[in-house]
Formats: sequence, C-alpha cells, structure tokens
Amino acid sequence: MWADEHQVLAIAHRILRLSSRNQCLLVITAAYTGMRWGELAGLHRDNLDPTTGHIHITADAGALHEVNGTLTLGHPKTRASVRTLTLPPFLTHLLTTDLKTSTRPFVFTTLRGKPLRRSGFQRRLWSPAVSGGQRQNETWAPIKPGLTFHGLRHSHKTWLIEDGIPDVAQARRLGHAMEDKIDDVYSHVAASIETRLLTSLEARWQRSIHHLDHSSGGPLSIAS
Repeated sequence: MWADEHQVLAIAHRILRLSSRNQCLLVITAAYTGMRWGELAGLHRDNLDPTTGHIHITADAGALHEVNGTLTLGHPKTRASVRTLTLPPFLTHLLTTDLKTSTRPFVFTTLRGKPLRRSGFQRRLWSPAVSGGQRQNETWAPIKPGLTFHGLRHSHKTWLIEDGIPDVAQARRLGHAMEDKIDDVYSHVAASIETRLLTSLEARWQRSIHHLDHSSGGPLSIAS
C-alpha cells in the first residue's frame, strides 16, 4: 500500500498538530527519500550535509536497532543500504532550518530529544493521523486506512515509477543491490537522472502544498 503526495502531507500535518514539527518532517523525509525507519531514527546530524543536500547512511552506524527494548546504532539492513542520498531542495531547507532550533545529536527525536521508538511513534502519532477518529472538538476522517510507516518507502518507489525514473536509479536510492555491470553503466548517466528525479520530487511537494487547504494553516507552518 502506498500514498500520494497529498495524503503524505495531510498525514504529516496531523502529526504536526499531535506532536512537533520535527516528527512531521520525519514523515515527509521518509516519503521523499524512501529511507527505512531505522535509517531515519538513527540519522545523526553530522550525516546531513546542508551544503550539498546529501544524507549519508554509513556502514558502521547507519541505522538504529531496537532489540528487547534496547536501542543501539549499527549497520543498515544490507551492504547496498550504505549509500548517499540527495534531497530535493525544499527538504534540505526544512531539515536544516529545524536542526538550527536544537543541538540534539539525531535529526529526528522525541519531544524530549531522545531517540525514537517505532512502537511509541506508531501508537501515539501514526495510527491516529492515518486512521482518523475523534480528536477533542473535531472528528478526523481516515486518510489512508491500513497504510504503515513502511508504506512511505513503497510510496517513494511508486512515485519514482510514475515519474519514469529508471529501475537502476530506483534501486540505488532505495538501497537495493544491483549487478556491478548495471551499476557501472548507470554511473555514466547518473547526474542527469538525479536531476530529473529531484525535479520530479520538488514538483510533487509544490503540488501538495497548493492542494492542502490553506485555511488550516498547514502548508504555511510546515513549509516555512
């Protein structure tokens, strides 16, 4: 299951209302990079380069793992998961602006600056935002019942397919293994494809901002 850009922004806007701008940006980053939960939760601020718009997922500490309630930084899922991702310009701006408000070591944290736990995020924020329900003096309609956080990764892949991005570029961005020969060929055209990819993602963001009801104040508070 996947969500379109309008549904992603609507979910992020609800999480902004439930929690914080930082955790709202977690959702947006997941959808616009295809990063896994552990890669996002373990993303250190030093691995986000505001000058180049690059996120580095490293071999030794590229993901946050939770085992028996204990959180530890370690290697990402596979060798192919070690990669550098380029962010669309809007997302570089949003993340670097947010990091200026705190000295926390991780890019995404709880309200108290602690590492995120998937179960807590799912229960307190994700499920209410996606499934809707009664919220104080208003009722939230469901946005995408059944959508999981991992579904944001599927959403990213679906967007790349819709935008005509080649399979090999999709694989690189998502951290999937490729044959060496294919990777070799791709390296010769990577720059032009990356430009296309980032332009498409930027366009999706702009469409979603204009689509969301401005009377709610949502797009203004997220996008500024």
